[in-house]
Amino acid sequence: MALGSAFDSPESKRRHVATLFATIADRYDLITRVLSYGQDRRWKARLAREACVSSSDVALDLACGTGDIAALLAGLGARLVIGLDLTPRMLHLARRKGGVVRYVAGDMGALPVPARSVDLVTTGYGLRNVPDLDVALAEIARVLRPGGRFLSLDFSRPDAAIVRGVYLGYLTAVGGALGWLLHGDPDTYRYIPASIRRYPGPRGVADRIRAHGFTEVRIVPLLLGLMSLHVARR
Repeated sequence: MALGSAFDSPESKRRHVATLFATIADRYDLITRVLSYGQDRRWKARLAREACVSSSDVALDLACGTGDIAALLAGLGARLVIGLDLTPRMLHLARRKGGVVRYVAGDMGALPVPARSVDLVTTGYGLRNVPDLDVALAEIARVLRPGGRFLSLDFSRPDAAIVRGVYLGYLTAVGGALGWLLHGDPDTYRYIPASIRRYPGPRGVADRIRAHGFTEVRIVPLLLGLMSLHVARR
């Protein structure tokens, strides 16, 4: 996986992300725990609480990975939960965990879901990885019913240069060590800080969400602002 060319174009990023997540799928839960300082489950639980799930909801969890958020939404009583991911191995691992979630393979840039058919869309670490952020947000807006909710949890890009430098340096060093240890390639998890450097940051993401017709957009800072939860309504 050539990290240096991963961000040359939307198509090169799509190929890199597809290869990356197929490679790391079996280590995904471990890595999210390590790089979140053990807080990953707590953040996902916060997202699920903020989603205000009701028994009539049809929920769509994008970039569902091994199914943590989708399972939380189902546990809170949503009528139907669909977990979508680009990586078949991730979906296999999610299904092995059991539960009542319907898992499907799909791309966030072309959702296999009818317009205005979903009450709730969630994603954990998804928006940062899409080839084209605006295309993905347009698709999310398309499938949500009027009044539907959208929530996104992801790594943040701190505004303060010193904090940003320390944070990205930590992720680069730890990611490189884990990549070498687990996969024989230090660039495997260095993709994370590289993608954060190119991400708009919490306020920038909020602006892009509003530009696609969402209202009541909120930013919930987590871990002293190193992570962010975006909450919005269609």
